[in-house]
Amino acid sequence: MLTGRFAPTPSGRLHLGNVLCAMLAYLSVRHEGGRFLLRIEDLDIPRCPRALSLQAIEDLQWFGFTWDEEPLWQSERTQVYQQHLDNLAKQGLIYPCFCTRAQLHASVAPNLGDTQFVYQRTCAKLTADEAARLAEKRAPAMRVRVPDEVLSFRDGLYGAQCENLARDCGDFILRRSDGLFGYQLAVVVDDALSGVTQVVRGRDILSATPRQIYLLRQLGYPVPEYIHIPLLMDADGRRLAKRDRDLDLTALSRRFTAPQLLGKLAFSAGLLPEERPATLEELIRDFDWAKVHRDDMRLTRSLTQQ
Repeated sequence: MLTGRFAPTPSGRLHLGNVLCAMLAYLSVRHEGGRFLLRIEDLDIPRCPRALSLQAIEDLQWFGFTWDEEPLWQSERTQVYQQHLDNLAKQGLIYPCFCTRAQLHASVAPNLGDTQFVYQRTCAKLTADEAARLAEKRAPAMRVRVPDEVLSFRDGLYGAQCENLARDCGDFILRRSDGLFGYQLAVVVDDALSGVTQVVRGRDILSATPRQIYLLRQLGYPVPEYIHIPLLMDADGRRLAKRDRDLDLTALSRRFTAPQLLGKLAFSAGLLPEERPATLEELIRDFDWAKVHRDDMRLTRSLTQQ
């Protein structure tokens, strides 16, 4: 059975970009009679208080979303992630990394952005004695070794994708130095153990998919179908974010009904020929991925007009 999910990180109130992702994931599986799951990605507990998680659930219910199992809370699954990290360690794929953020920024590694670098395997060269001495002064992060080979997959909207993990990504962190497990490991483990067969999420995570496929294969899990959707922009072309309070649900729910907001999202995505109120049940009947825009979507100015 087709199984999809929505997995918000409750570090702030949901905004319409989150709801768009939930809507497309929901419509896709419900149109095929599949299962829909909800996962709360609250691994970073200080940034994701339980009150915001409960608010996200309430927001989704306000729109009419339903799910087929109790929500999964990542903050309650650290032992599961540790077991999988141990599995990878037994394969010789895990090593401790003592590099500080300042050291990473000062390196000559290829720059992938403001905060991302291709790690040069500095700590992979440490002997066991050297690592033990460093561990007395600083708790290490745990990195996974990646192969120097091209990994390819086909995205449901963007087609053929490929990446050489060693060249384009480098060994990446699965558990941080503060003990919190990284997104890459947690999402892979939870998708696999929940039986997720279709992952719908924003295209901003498209580049992370080869890393997750690599982990799935090393852990012996099947690879789901990936569909990365365009990002939702405001009327001025600015990407929506949780820090932009004007378009979060606190403000919008005071001015619009749930069907009005769903209709605006469906129109922006290409699912409706005109902007009008719509329910999830109505949108399920006529859902088709062929209708969904491939370019980033812009909301109408009616959302910001008082």
